[in-house]
Amino acid sequence: MFNLISGFLRPNSGEIMFNGQQIQGLKPYHIAAKGMSRTFQHIKLFPKMTILENVMIGRHVHSKSEFIAGMLNLPWTRREEMRIKEKAMEILAFLGISDMADTEATSLAYGQQRMVELARALACEPRLLLLDEPAAGLNMRETAEMGRLITKIRDSGITVLIVEHDMSLVMNISDEIVVLSYGQKIADDVPLAIQKDSEVIRVYLGEEND
Repeated sequence: MFNLISGFLRPNSGEIMFNGQQIQGLKPYHIAAKGMSRTFQHIKLFPKMTILENVMIGRHVHSKSEFIAGMLNLPWTRREEMRIKEKAMEILAFLGISDMADTEATSLAYGQQRMVELARALACEPRLLLLDEPAAGLNMRETAEMGRLITKIRDSGITVLIVEHDMSLVMNISDEIVVLSYGQKIADDVPLAIQKDSEVIRVYLGEEND
């Protein structure tokens, strides 16, 4: 589903609407420029680059500098790079990891790398943030911290759409839950109602309806 929404796959049929516009068939970077960013189930950071540099790359959709201008190191490109750096540092501070800005990203522990990927996604200034299995590979403490950060992001005004199998995390932070089974929606409600939904229980726990 995330690959379809974010432009990595083309749908066989139907429409994908975002902010009142059809986006199916657009390139992922065009969709990102419209206000959507995502993370991946398997972390995809740039090796040999610092945390700060990884997050700065996430600002590329807002950059006006072209390749040649950057190569010439013109004054206005230097000013733009400084603004990008300042914004990236703001995001790292928001997530509480600004003290590690100059650390090589791939040298971090797995949970910290998740935080960097989240910061890079926020650098796009998304209206919609897609998080693909954000708790995958995290221990209980790291999962709780991820839940706190997702809630903080949501409270800042960004809509967050999550695909996640950690039901404790999902139930604790979600305003609304949609349950899919083999690509079909079988339930769509608030967390408490989902917990009691007979079809969800039957499909995911193998229990038969009375």
